[in-house]
Amino acid sequence: MSQVRVHNMGVSLDGFATGADQTLEAPFGHAGSRLMEWFMATNTFQSMHAGGAGSHGVDEAFAGQWGPGIGAEIMGRNKFGPQRGPWEDEEWTGWWGEDPPFHTPVFVLTHHPRPTLEMEGGTTFHFIDASPQEALELAREAAGDLDVRIGGGPITVRQFLDADLVDHLHVAVVPIVLGRGERLWDGLEGMEERFEVEAVASPSGVTHLSFTRRR
Repeated sequence: MSQVRVHNMGVSLDGFATGADQTLEAPFGHAGSRLMEWFMATNTFQSMHAGGAGSHGVDEAFAGQWGPGIGAEIMGRNKFGPQRGPWEDEEWTGWWGEDPPFHTPVFVLTHHPRPTLEMEGGTTFHFIDASPQEALELAREAAGDLDVRIGGGPITVRQFLDADLVDHLHVAVVPIVLGRGERLWDGLEGMEERFEVEAVASPSGVTHLSFTRRR
């Protein structure tokens, strides 16, 4: 069976995976880009978004695992955009422009479904009101023999971890203190008992934690 993977989840020293006060101009709230600066410097990110070359080394080794083998993604609504409640603007097509970097079906979890949105490059957003189990069934059907990525944000990743649906989790612990925002680990006491855990330090100051489901 295909695996369920989480990649490049930046988490502060005090456990926050996004800041407070998300807006259109600030997708990560008051955290700004600080949780993801290590990723933005890598060759993987630069190739996707800037068309140039980026860094290689430890951070790139982890960043580059994001795309290969993925056939579908599941994300929470607030990774797609900053709106809450009923959609006031269905013209909004996400943070990524006309050609989002996913190039797969993407299932957006929301209590307010809207019509499917087809973008350039093979990305299709499906807006569904579903449990983690139901969303994963749809994503696996769309992915075929490939894996399913849980793209975030932290609430969505936490729900899939709580439901014991994740096979591989990559967390990048970033040496900053945010003080407020949305935590990743709340309610997941004892999670390490389900996973083999490895840690790799990077010269950037980030510590990469890999959680792989125990056999």
